[in-house]
Amino acid sequence: MERQLKYFFDFLENDKKLSENTLQSYKRDLKQFKWYLEACELRYDRVKEEDIKDYIKELQDDGKKASSISRCIASIRSFYQFILKKKKIKVDPTANVQSPKIAKRVPNVLTAKEVELLLEQPKDVDLKGIRDKAMLEFAYATGMRVTEIISLNIDDVHLEEGFVTCNTGNKQRNIPLGTLSLKALKEYINDARGILIKNEDEKALFVNINGGRLTRQGFWKIIKYYKEQAHITKDITPHVLRHSFATHLLQNGADLKAIQLMLGHSDISSTQVYMQFQDEGLKNIYRKAHPRA
Repeated sequence: MERQLKYFFDFLENDKKLSENTLQSYKRDLKQFKWYLEACELRYDRVKEEDIKDYIKELQDDGKKASSISRCIASIRSFYQFILKKKKIKVDPTANVQSPKIAKRVPNVLTAKEVELLLEQPKDVDLKGIRDKAMLEFAYATGMRVTEIISLNIDDVHLEEGFVTCNTGNKQRNIPLGTLSLKALKEYINDARGILIKNEDEKALFVNINGGRLTRQGFWKIIKYYKEQAHITKDITPHVLRHSFATHLLQNGADLKAIQLMLGHSDISSTQVYMQFQDEGLKNIYRKAHPRA
């Protein structure tokens, strides 16, 4: 199994060009499954549907969440489909296995006033403040994932045209930048970034105080700091800004398909979770637009 896993991971990395985070998730899930097979003295190429169901039961007994179990099964299914194509097995044991149903959680979002309060906190009086203001404005303006933001290079930003190019694996999307985000980004690039970087070859758009690429943890700490400065009681993460971006667009009449493209969702069902927040937005649009509202 070790050899087949190596071939599979090479395929995911080089052919599918998955991100490092996604690749690590596959590795964790499949190494855990491999350990289970060894503990049960089962050969990977002789696993049956019942064995997969027993494994699901094991994960449930361990208290794993339905979302985690579904991800594990998806990883195992991908592996067996891969070795089936390689003719290492004759039947895919996961073919008829159903993953546990996941209850869709309501995303945590900020109100427009809370976003405004948060974005007002960084003061552009020093290098850090200029960078932080640009970064928070950028996160809310684009709805990008934190991993995507910290992976951006300076060349991915097109200030004159007013958009940013996001590359995720083998996918690419262009996201427009609003007036306020562009203003803050221009100030950061022109007045702060060149001083912060220690090496002219540094490509990262957002850098830390030491001049290197900003990390996920660094981004989270910055948001937590300004949340406390704004005295907002809600838990705020980079993903909350992403949820708020999508919700506010939808409430103000944006097309769901356009939001899907900007968020980079491959399936529109992932975007439809924001529909539950649309009612109040539709009421406001109706009041403004209908002649007898």
